[in-house]
Amino acid sequence: MLVDLLIRNAHILTQDPSRPVAESLLIHDGKILAVDPDAGAAALAARTIDAAGATIVPGFNDVHAHTVWFGLGLMEAGLGSVGSLDEVYDVIGKAAASLGPKEWVIASGFSPLLLDGGQPDRDLLDAAAGGRPVWIKHSSGHACTLNGVALALIEAAGADIHAGVDGGAVVMGPDGRPTGLLEENAMRLVQDLLLPYPLEAIERALDLATTHYLSEGITSVTDAGIAGGWIGHSPQEFAAYQNAKDKGLLSVRMQPMIVLDALRPLQGHASDAVTSGLDTGIRTGLGDDWLRLGPVKIFSDGSLLGSTAYVTEEYIGCTHNHGYLQMDAEKLRDAALRAYSSGWAVAMHAIGDHAIDHAIDILTEAQETFGLNALPNRIEHGGVVRPDQLDRIAEAGIILVPQPHFITEFGDGMARLLGPKRTLWSYPGKSLLNKGVILPGSSDRPVSNGRPLDVMQSFVERLTPSGEIYGPAERITAAEALAAYTTGSAAATGTQDIKGRLSPGYLADLVFLNQDPTTVESSAIGATRVLATMVGGDIRYGADKFPPRLRTEELEPALPLQPAPTTKDSA
Repeated sequence: MLVDLLIRNAHILTQDPSRPVAESLLIHDGKILAVDPDAGAAALAARTIDAAGATIVPGFNDVHAHTVWFGLGLMEAGLGSVGSLDEVYDVIGKAAASLGPKEWVIASGFSPLLLDGGQPDRDLLDAAAGGRPVWIKHSSGHACTLNGVALALIEAAGADIHAGVDGGAVVMGPDGRPTGLLEENAMRLVQDLLLPYPLEAIERALDLATTHYLSEGITSVTDAGIAGGWIGHSPQEFAAYQNAKDKGLLSVRMQPMIVLDALRPLQGHASDAVTSGLDTGIRTGLGDDWLRLGPVKIFSDGSLLGSTAYVTEEYIGCTHNHGYLQMDAEKLRDAALRAYSSGWAVAMHAIGDHAIDHAIDILTEAQETFGLNALPNRIEHGGVVRPDQLDRIAEAGIILVPQPHFITEFGDGMARLLGPKRTLWSYPGKSLLNKGVILPGSSDRPVSNGRPLDVMQSFVERLTPSGEIYGPAERITAAEALAAYTTGSAAATGTQDIKGRLSPGYLADLVFLNQDPTTVESSAIGATRVLATMVGGDIRYGADKFPPRLRTEELEPALPLQPAPTTKDSA
């Protein structure tokens, strides 16, 4: 019997402490069969890849990104690189030129923080778009900007844009007119007009996004919020995922999170614990190694980029502004506990320290009352985490999911809003490891650049755009950053028995690199190039760089295939 593949002549960082470095891998049926196999076992390989000294690491796993959102952004006008408001109007004008007179101009990736808080003028957007409605999605995901034509369409549909919005705001100018800026839940005003997206469009977005992931060495991603709330694109969004998988459009393994708003009360026997969920009682854990339901995503507060994250002390220069919760605190607790008691692990978006207080209280109560669920409970982001909160997070076994590349892209603006004391507590890294808390790798893409090697460099350097060190005590080593994107992410997603290591029994998801990112200068980590990406034993990106050599007649006859060690024995 032949084995599928032998990879030889490589520098392999296995992330397995029992054998941290290796030179060859034997792969069969999409899994690692052996590490540094002996000559007899190696002779069983039907194909051989000579890695020519390339560094091989486990596939990168981004545990907090927005895949549908990112893919749709690849189909929309891009504002991620604009350097002025004039450039914004120019992009809008060029996009409008190819559209019909009543079609919407939709643009993505706008970040006011990079323009010193500058916001597009609604009237100038009207002119740039030639009278077409304009919807500008901010990179934070927590705000958007409309032009006057779009606001008029919302009013024509019957919405009162001057009325207050619970958990959001329609920002008004000094003249009493809406500026076009919609924050948090106020974004539903435009979403109610334009959503849901057709499933075919979502499938196309998944195809574009996951194909892009492969070029960066990403083999697994958690989509942090689909099917509901202001972040969902269709109530049938998970169906689009299933369709994409069936059509071969998912290039990497996915773990979507259903947004809390998509759950509803469920009826059952009086003795049943299930009270909140999806019809038929579907919950966290359903699926397979390619597509599996993750935790329920719950938004508690806003963003640092928009000064809407819920903080204990007011923002610097924003008197009396503490941000806010997106729903009443008791309603938030009740909804989270009902979902958790029904079998859903919880991933709670909490950026400000006051929101994190609520998140820790809720998750601790859930675990103490109902025990542990299938996947770990998580707090997403952690923009301001006080030292006392770190102790509580560690004690409860909660996983905090920070995004260090925010520092690289937005650090100067965040530091101005937080001040020196809170900047030291912002998006922690080293202190989590020191407390024994699992540290995963994540990006929040498309809010920020999602290329893992760039994020790893941000973990290590923590440099703002101006070159300032942002929380120097939170720097980690390159080896720790690689572990975050491999073993740490696997643990955060409940897949530590099959992902994150290159060991017998683990999935053959791996990345070929042109250099060892753990030994180069920290400033060169991001310069590491992805040569090829393998998922499930198949090279899905860069196959031309490592063509497999077929077994020839000159090879010795195949020997009997020995059973692979079990995952438990080999881990």
